[in-house]
Formats: sequence, structure tokens, C-alpha cells
Amino acid sequence: MSFTAKDVQELRQRTGAGMMDCKRALQENDGNIEKAIDYLRTKGIAKAEKRAGKETTEGIIGSYVHHNNKIAVLVELACETDFVARTDDFKELGRLIAEHIAAAAPLGVDKDSVPSDRVEQERAIFSEQARAAGKPENLIDKIVEGKVEAYYKDVALMHQAWVREPKKSVGDLVKETSARLGEHIHVRRFIRYQLGEA
Repeated sequence: MSFTAKDVQELRQRTGAGMMDCKRALQENDGNIEKAIDYLRTKGIAKAEKRAGKETTEGIIGSYVHHNNKIAVLVELACETDFVARTDDFKELGRLIAEHIAAAAPLGVDKDSVPSDRVEQERAIFSEQARAAGKPENLIDKIVEGKVEAYYKDVALMHQAWVREPKKSVGDLVKETSARLGEHIHVRRFIRYQLGEA
């Protein structure tokens, strides 16, 4: 069964979930809105999205040191209350994200925090590649934008596939924990140290 943009909009209004999550939920449930709502609730996305505007003044610094002692990560994970910050689930999320950062070496938390000079450098390379491949000039911008979006999935922490479960993004992992704990949770910043790297 197919669904329309109006169905996606209705699902967004009823759950507070993001557009891509709503589309995925409708695809998984043959366009059935009620089943899609249950799907989003099961995944923990609906409740998490509704809390996204809440102020996060508490949190922890999660850490991870690789077994060879040559890579270390500190990550600032924020939540709404000290009560949640002290839970084992929240601390475990901090550790899992720090471990992921050690393995995947993201350049920023999200698209906005990836250094713009790196994005522009990649954009120029993608543009040259498209021209060298003989792509029509009127399609090059579209091709480049598609490649830039794929680049963000490689370098922006919240868009990266989680190293432990690649079908899930780090952003999905955060949303699920947020829904389970009933608070808005987000990664503020991180730093990754690797021996010999400036």
C-alpha cells in the first residue's frame, strides 16, 4: 500500500518524529498510520522527538581509552536532569558513543559542526569527478549534493552508522535511549586523541 506526503505530515504531527523516520515507519507498515505510530513508539523515536526542544543543563563526560592506549575519547553528553545523568543507561550511552568515536573518527557532532573547509574541499573533488566522468553539466550540482550527503554519513557523528550495529545510526541510538529515559539527550561535543596526531 502506498502513502502520500499528507500521510507523512499527519504522522509527524501525531508523533513528533522526524520526516525520514515517519517515511520509514510508513514504508515498513504498508502505509498504515496506526501501525506506523506503534512502530515509532517501539523504536523509541516518537517520544524522543517530542522532547527535542527541552533544555539540557545536566549530563556527563563519557570516556573511552582503546586497549592499546593509543586512542582516547572524551564526549560531553547532555540531558535534562541530574537524576537521568546518574543512571547506568545514560552512562553506558556515553561510553558507547565514546567507543564509536574512537573507531569511526568523526569530524563533528552533526552536519553543522563538520568544518566547512573540509566540506567545500570534498564538494570540489566530487564536482571534478562528475565532469571527468562526462556527466551532463545540468546534473552535476545534483550529483555533487548527493555525494556531499553521503560524505556527512561518513564524517558527522549523529549520521554515522553505529559501529556495533551498522543498520542503526548513532543518532538512532541516542533517540532510543532518550525515549527509554524520558528526557531529551544530545551530544554537545567530543575530542578524540590519537598518539602522534596533532
